Amino acid sequence: MIAILGTGKMGEALLSGLVRAGLRPSEIMVTARREERAEALRETYGVRVVSNAEAAKAAETIILAVKPQDMGSLLAEIAPYVPADRLVISVAAGITTAFVESRLGEAVPVVRVMSNTPVLVDEAMSVISPGAHAAERHLARTESLLKPVGKVLRIPESQQDAATALSGSGPAYFFYLVEAMVDAGILLGMPRAAALDMVTQSIVGAAIMLRDSGEHPVILREAVTSPGGTTIAAIAELERHKVRAAFLDAIEAARDRSRQLASG
Repeated sequence: MIAILGTGKMGEALLSGLVRAGLRPSEIMVTARREERAEALRETYGVRVVSNAEAAKAAETIILAVKPQDMGSLLAEIAPYVPADRLVISVAAGITTAFVESRLGEAVPVVRVMSNTPVLVDEAMSVISPGAHAAERHLARTESLLKPVGKVLRIPESQQDAATALSGSGPAYFFYLVEAMVDAGILLGMPRAAALDMVTQSIVGAAIMLRDSGEHPVILREAVTSPGGTTIAAIAELERHKVRAAFLDAIEAARDRSRQLASG
């Protein structure tokens, strides 16, 4: 039995992925604060909506998907009901395994996960890190839950805040870029729908090339950048406006915010 505690946007994304991956609704229970939210989850997925305490008592694997600021109170609520043989998976940004372990006690195995919203289309990037009491079998169990909805990578927990900034928040940077490129197309006289189609397909194609070719992104960019051509003119403008430096600063700021969330 798997329990998802806090079925908001990310919790529901994981829930939908687990169902698509073949888990039966009877194998999953979820929690929700509001009754209307609970009813929507029942109707959409056919899962049981229970209290946090009931979920903690019954599930072999407990996924903590509440907001970081709500994690302390949730752990205090479920701590009496979580024995040492449970696997606890935390998907809350900035929350360390040590934070969870210190509040649950009993040497509970904890795995920290940072995933992202493409879990909704089975293309998530999920990174996982073991806590002090998590063994290989706990990492393997976590991977088995996440692999049907995307790629899974093991990293040291010291890199989790960086992963949050890079891939956890990464889809937002992508959508921001698409928005800017579409606006540029409109400025140049393109209808919005046509501009969106062109930008979306260009980026999807480029991403697949990058993933499947094994080439370094510099090589792929240089293949498009002819001497004295249109692309190098555009690249020169991006460099003049320090777009690369802005991305470095932005991702560093996201990393720092993840650390702040962890410190309360």
